[in-house]
Amino acid sequence: MKNSRSGEKIKLTSINELLGVVNEEAAMDIEIKAISPFKGHPFKVIADDKMEELINSVKENGVITPVLLRPAGENHYEMISGHRRMYAARKAGLSTVPAIVRDMTDDEAVIAMVDANIQREELLPSEKAFAYKMKLNAMKRQAGRPAKNNSGHFDQNLSGAVSRDVLAEQVGESSKQIQRYIRLTELIPELLDMVDNKKLQFTVAVDISYIDKEMQKWIYEYIKDNGFIKPNQIAVLRKRLEEENVGHNYMISIFNNCIAPKRKVRKVILPEKKLKNYFPPDYTQEQMEEIIVSLLEDWKKELQTE
Repeated sequence: MKNSRSGEKIKLTSINELLGVVNEEAAMDIEIKAISPFKGHPFKVIADDKMEELINSVKENGVITPVLLRPAGENHYEMISGHRRMYAARKAGLSTVPAIVRDMTDDEAVIAMVDANIQREELLPSEKAFAYKMKLNAMKRQAGRPAKNNSGHFDQNLSGAVSRDVLAEQVGESSKQIQRYIRLTELIPELLDMVDNKKLQFTVAVDISYIDKEMQKWIYEYIKDNGFIKPNQIAVLRKRLEEENVGHNYMISIFNNCIAPKRKVRKVILPEKKLKNYFPPDYTQEQMEEIIVSLLEDWKKELQTE
């Protein structure tokens, strides 16, 4: 195919290039029972409508894009990317899946696993949190190590905040947001589920992550009982924790004191029957209001001088 304007050939991206497959690698059929899931895999395989569509597609066409594995002993493999495809294949009744098998270090495997999944739509906050943490730790461990290949991911000699900046650029987040997501991994599972289910605000959850796990359990029970937790409640609690020990009952007291009672709106209505005794009949409402406010200002000044 030629570009009509420049006459240059257009290079189409192959599936192998998308997978990062090198020339000598080729897909082979691997038995599903010989494949173990990736240890600590942060991405959830959910049996939802999209999965049902994938299962039906696999029934009709098979698994089109190979999964990525690494050896894990004799005739056994660890899944790097493709957990959803393997789940669909199993549900579709297949016993094998097409796979690329690649030797990888633990850190290379983590980075490849995260990169293959992180661009998916509708990722849960918990999935991003653990994925970012896993990849960032792998990048830090790789700092200073010579790369085995020039894949683009393994040749960065990075550490600390520099690694986080690089990760932020790769995934399209700010470095600060990466840090916030990783803080979510310090939440107890019950609170993290609330974040995923949009029952707990992201920023409030980040603040809670700095509180010890035992008190997080109390906070979870409070939210369950009351249906909410407000940012100022957690802010005041954290401030008190810096100054003194806080028990369960004291925490409840702090939360209750942070909830200000709703202020009643006072409204004064003066009927026209009363007003006409003080204003000429041709005065408009605006003129009457202006005079009333002016008189009240004078009255206020008199009170202040008494």
